[in-house]
Amino acid sequence: MSNSSSDGLASWDWSIDLSIPSTYAAGKSVIDQLLAALRGAGWSEHEVFGIHLAVEEAVVNAIRHGNGLDEQKQVRVGFRLTVDRFWVEISDEGNGFNPDQLPDPTEIDNIEAPCGRGVLLMRNFMSRVEFHGRGNRVVMEKHRGGQRASA
Repeated sequence: MSNSSSDGLASWDWSIDLSIPSTYAAGKSVIDQLLAALRGAGWSEHEVFGIHLAVEEAVVNAIRHGNGLDEQKQVRVGFRLTVDRFWVEISDEGNGFNPDQLPDPTEIDNIEAPCGRGVLLMRNFMSRVEFHGRGNRVVMEKHRGGQRASA
């Protein structure tokens, strides 16, 4: 736990920075820690549900698509939390991708396509979603009450 800010914007009530192996069990463990912290900070079950879905998508994508389930490769996860704001950064060792080139999963031709849904969910449940570098690092933010973060 730390009260310092990595992004210089806030004093955090809870934070954690981890490197985990590219396994689903390691991903579940770090997400369980986050869910406990969110509930402990008084976030509603509706907000916890949305954050859980978005973070799980990002972590699973990093493990499966980014690192190809290679347990020798690490996924780096950073969480920052206050009673009003949640910030997360997830990165992998993969080649990355361009999120703008994903097919729109809401278009009729893509309804049954397996790709693009996770990014759509992240963008719908979080206040801000940004992909950085070569697309192997995502930063997301959630503000309580559903307000959008200014970019």
